[in-house]
Amino acid sequence: MLFHSFAFLFAFLPAAWLGTRILAGWNRGAVAWLLACSLFFYAYWRTDHLWIILASIGGNFVFGHLIIRSRGRPRKLAFMAGVTLDLAVLGWFKYRDFAEAVINLGWQSLSGSYINPDLPIGISFFTFTQIAFLADCTRRAVTGYGLIEYGLFVTVFPHLLAGPIIHHGQVVPQFAALGRRLTGRLYAARWLAPGLALLLVGLIKKIVLGDSLGVYADDAFATAPDEVVGFVSAWGGVMAYSLQIYFDFSGYSDMAIGIGMLLGIRLPANFLSPYQAGSMIEFWRRWHITLSTFLRDYLYIPLGGGRCGSFRRYLNLLATMLLGGLWHGANWTFLAWGAIHGTALAINHGWHSLGAGRLPRGLGWGLTLAVVVAAWVPFRAPDLETTLRFWAAMIGANGIVLPAGLIAMLGPVAPALGMEGGAIGRFGGGGQVATVAVAALIALAAPNSMVLADRRRGPRLLRSRWLPLALGAGTALALLLIGVRTASTFLYFQF
Repeated sequence: MLFHSFAFLFAFLPAAWLGTRILAGWNRGAVAWLLACSLFFYAYWRTDHLWIILASIGGNFVFGHLIIRSRGRPRKLAFMAGVTLDLAVLGWFKYRDFAEAVINLGWQSLSGSYINPDLPIGISFFTFTQIAFLADCTRRAVTGYGLIEYGLFVTVFPHLLAGPIIHHGQVVPQFAALGRRLTGRLYAARWLAPGLALLLVGLIKKIVLGDSLGVYADDAFATAPDEVVGFVSAWGGVMAYSLQIYFDFSGYSDMAIGIGMLLGIRLPANFLSPYQAGSMIEFWRRWHITLSTFLRDYLYIPLGGGRCGSFRRYLNLLATMLLGGLWHGANWTFLAWGAIHGTALAINHGWHSLGAGRLPRGLGWGLTLAVVVAAWVPFRAPDLETTLRFWAAMIGANGIVLPAGLIAMLGPVAPALGMEGGAIGRFGGGGQVATVAVAALIALAAPNSMVLADRRRGPRLLRSRWLPLALGAGTALALLLIGVRTASTFLYFQF
């Protein structure tokens, strides 16, 4: 049941919202209702995978209490046992095939794809959420909790399948205030209106922009292993994917936070216009914020962070991003993506440590976007061979073939630059250019949608006479496209 499916929008979500509102006077009943809805939501995908998340909740619930009640070495042992068990379950379901291929094939495994099609959905997110919980228990940031509240913390359905990664202290205290929030006189202004607006904005981003761009990206990458990738096809496919994943993930994040607000729960921001970042450091403060924060707090800093000298600092950055890449999927391509980002972050930090000052904003933005776009190639490609084919085509190694009309416009400049006219392969022409241009303009220049959830600026924006018209028209188009298109999913669901 996808967030953008009719079953979710017109049956499940209204039922979950209405039940919570009815039970608002009995706060624990409202919490239990949301837990039941969340478990149903998870089981709707695969009922035979429900036991996995239930066992994970039960095991971490017990380990959390053991950690809280223990002291000294027993506390550390309980923490290590809990984390080891979490990682073992994640490794078994997500990395088993990849590990077997590496062991059996060695370097030949570099050309394969090892994403498990039977992977329990959301396992990376609910595993990391609970590892962070166990770490918080060791820091005494958690003092006590009940099974119903803990179960809802792990499974609350807006965040369950693709984040954001949440902390116990961020959401569990909110459960005690659900009844007051849902029945208070400010519910409509503070929760209902901005939540509904974010839900609709996310729906429009996902369906109207993300899925439209995905048509071009999927075609380009699907045919790359069998065809010679052309210059225009490569750039067109990579730009389409760069914007597809942007609006797909941004749309999901908006919808998740908006749905949470409808239920009186404020989830952390996860996406703040990252393509407007002026450096790689800033990019990772804007892209998948809860994951980058998790990696920083629970991996980079425990490794030593920047406290052990420059060399160790850069090594820790690279190791953190390599593991961040591997978290996204059991494939060499994700490790390549992590290596690119880790190297770029190390260079960025190294530049600052030299006291060279900041680059001009425009130059820094251009370099950052170039690295990010280039890194999306291995992130999307099925294997490293396809990645190299795309990169080669993007630098003109296969020749630069452009539409005949454009070659005629360039005149004698074209042959001097090694360009020629002819068939340009998997490229959508004017429609693709227009779609990419509109999406890029929004990603690079539009204000972030999280302003709608800002209590200071959001209400003023929501009172605008233009916003309801824009949301209404965009939602109507999105619903029409949902009805006529084949099934689609959020890209981050596979992670």
